Amino acid sequence: MTTIENIISDFEFLEDWEDKYRYVIDLAKELEPYPDELRNDTTRVRGCVSQVWLSTSIGEKGEDQTPVLNFTGDSDAMIVRGLIAILLKIFSGKTAREIAGTDINAILNKLQLNDHLTPQRSNGLASMVKRIQSDAESTMERA
Repeated sequence: MTTIENIISDFEFLEDWEDKYRYVIDLAKELEPYPDELRNDTTRVRGCVSQVWLSTSIGEKGEDQTPVLNFTGDSDAMIVRGLIAILLKIFSGKTAREIAGTDINAILNKLQLNDHLTPQRSNGLASMVKRIQSDAESTMERA
């Protein structure tokens, strides 16, 4: 199973941004199919040029009885699907507190994504991150 550490390592190995884009598209192909019934206004992420859907579910509780959050997502654009796949590797399966404590900017800087995405894609990526963090925050408030 690919982890965010694997992705960072692979990105460091690949020198050409064309190869990195191909890798992001390969990650997109690994995403689980997104259920049609979840393609709705509630799961749609605002602020993205492409159509993007993100769903959050509460998973099994960890050893300390804190629930973990699981995310699924999809987009009509392959590069965005790849960005979703990266975000799911970063955030899915973590507790809300772990998500809140994740330095997403440090991870994205290691991948140099914001340096090579169009401003619209960067804004969309930020909107997806904001949605995930907001869902985690809501989970913490309910706990």
